[in-house]
Amino acid sequence: MKLPLLLLFAFFNTTLFAAEHYARVEPIERATIKAAAAGEVMEANLSLEGRMVADAVAVQLDDRLDRKDLDHSRQTLKLLQNNLKLTREMLPGLEGSWKRQEGNFLRLKDLATASQTQKDQAYQAMVAAQNQYLSTRQQAINLQRSILEMQQKIATLQDRIAKKRLHLKNRYLYRLLVRRGEFAGIGTPLAVVDDLRRAKLVIYLSADEVKNLDKLSLWLNGKKSDLNFSKIWKETDDTYLSSYRAEIVLPAGRYPFSSLVKVELK
Repeated sequence: MKLPLLLLFAFFNTTLFAAEHYARVEPIERATIKAAAAGEVMEANLSLEGRMVADAVAVQLDDRLDRKDLDHSRQTLKLLQNNLKLTREMLPGLEGSWKRQEGNFLRLKDLATASQTQKDQAYQAMVAAQNQYLSTRQQAINLQRSILEMQQKIATLQDRIAKKRLHLKNRYLYRLLVRRGEFAGIGTPLAVVDDLRRAKLVIYLSADEVKNLDKLSLWLNGKKSDLNFSKIWKETDDTYLSSYRAEIVLPAGRYPFSSLVKVELK
């Protein structure tokens, strides 16, 4: 008995696009954390490896000299700020002295009864008072510049100290890559860390599957899914040369991590 041509075409079309893929449930993100500052590894907390870390330090590089420098810099900053405060408090009095000496000189310079010596002394006193005021203002400006430089140094030290500590919060520590006593230079891999707040499936689609996605439904482990592809690459993959990488983002706990999921398009 021969099947009608239309039924044969429908059967062929359904079979053609009923593609099966298997994908492992992966963390939404896996990152290799590298050292952003250099130093000896003072602590590598191996007890955290293979665990979800709520809030802990996994790797600590030597920051003892940086902390001493930071403490000294903070004390220096306080001294500079106190010096600036005292210098600014001197300015009104020095300006007042300059203005009085200026007033005295202006009163004497055209006074016929004042001698030239008196006029010269008044002028010199005015200039000296003015120079003392301006010198003190310049000192205040230099102190402000020193304070800014010290604040920048403190910020740099704080940043360097922070970079010498691998602090994990709500992350899964897959693997530690350094051990205590080793030296880590800038760029040295320290740890592999996973974000388990969500998961993903990665499959590789054929050109026909990509072309007909709007006609196909996504099925996971034999059940029609409410999910969709979150990302499909526009170019073929470097490894699977004729296929296109595609990702499906999964809510946390939908499937166990590392389990295999059958992905069908039909």
